[in-house]
Amino acid sequence: QVQLVESGGRLVQAGGSLRLSCVASGLTFSRYSMGWFRQAPGKEREFVAAITSGGENTHYLDSVKGRFTISRDNAENTVYLQMNSLKPEDTAVYYCASDRVSGRLGIWTTPHEYKYWGQGTQVTVSS
Repeated sequence: QVQLVESGGRLVQAGGSLRLSCVASGLTFSRYSMGWFRQAPGKEREFVAAITSGGENTHYLDSVKGRFTISRDNAENTVYLQMNSLKPEDTAVYYCASDRVSGRLGIWTTPHEYKYWGQGTQVTVSS
């Protein structure tokens, strides 16, 4: 059973920082690209950031570039999302997800390219 468990979401004031974590089990973590997505009420799930299996390449949603950083620690089966300079529009449930195919070298930004998903963690940014 593949399981992805996010943590770290909470209420934070605008301008603050959070670090989200996602711990994976049940798959060979080091062989999969990982992504972060978010979903606000009434909106579709949107891509936030992704990282290739070895951490060699990353990609970000334009609105979070320079503020968010995705990283991973394959020894601990964990992917992180460091979020700085948070804005109210960052408020959403944040999900981590694993690439649907192992060993791919590229980065994909659409949800259908990811197979397994965590339960989500709520990030609320107050103004």
